[in-house]
Amino acid sequence: MPEGDSIFRAARTLQRALAGRTVTRFESVFPRLTRIDDDSPLRGRTIERVEARGKHLLIWFSGDLVLRTHMRMNGSWHIYRPGERWSRPRHDMRIVLETPEMHAVAFSVPVAEFGSAAELARAPALRDLGPDALSERFVAAEAVDRIASRRDMEIADALLDQTAIAGIGNIYKSEVLFAGRISPFLKVAELAREDIDRLVAIAAKFLRANVSEAARGGIVTYAGLRRTTGRSDPGARLWVYGRGGKPCRRCGTPISRVKQGPHARSTYWCDRCQPRSR
Repeated sequence: MPEGDSIFRAARTLQRALAGRTVTRFESVFPRLTRIDDDSPLRGRTIERVEARGKHLLIWFSGDLVLRTHMRMNGSWHIYRPGERWSRPRHDMRIVLETPEMHAVAFSVPVAEFGSAAELARAPALRDLGPDALSERFVAAEAVDRIASRRDMEIADALLDQTAIAGIGNIYKSEVLFAGRISPFLKVAELAREDIDRLVAIAAKFLRANVSEAARGGIVTYAGLRRTTGRSDPGARLWVYGRGGKPCRRCGTPISRVKQGPHARSTYWCDRCQPRSR
């Protein structure tokens, strides 16, 4: 599933490609979207802005209309110049949004809906989101408070709770806990507030490092690999995620892996660096 940094980069790319431009054509395989387009055509509307909120991507149109998409496991947005060949097959297309200069195509996106700004504000998916670590308005203390209130949850599951802190996915969950030397299986109630403060700070640091830009300007898509170690070697870019059975980069202990939580998400950790006893 794309994590908050992936959605942020996608929104930034779409913002550069589409903001201020006029829609010339809209197409979708979703009847609920085409019905809105039939009643209140998108053609002729201006794309005002594109933004990310946690794992949600929002496209704002003139006339008080907003398109919300969520990628789930396999969705993605691509941009193309008119006439350029798509890199994915047409049967994966879910939404096409065309302007004279650029075309945006959503592939395999399972969640998409239109709404007004007021409807968007009332929608539980956005209304209940926790603080977004990639937002300019991020308040770390609020995220810490929300996580701390989930006393009976294991900390790994609390970090994935989008109503506590938005944008952290399964990769960052494992990486943040390793960097913070916290066992994924400790209950939130077993942690000191200083521990939660540290985890939130690490999460924000990791997410922001993976949306930074080496160069300004231009319309580019992200070509790098997510990194948490700070190392340039592509084979050494993550601390624990995806490294089950391989030696810990700190102590050499084999990295462990288990399915955890109500959705059986993979968790990676080092037993020596992240002991369960406090």
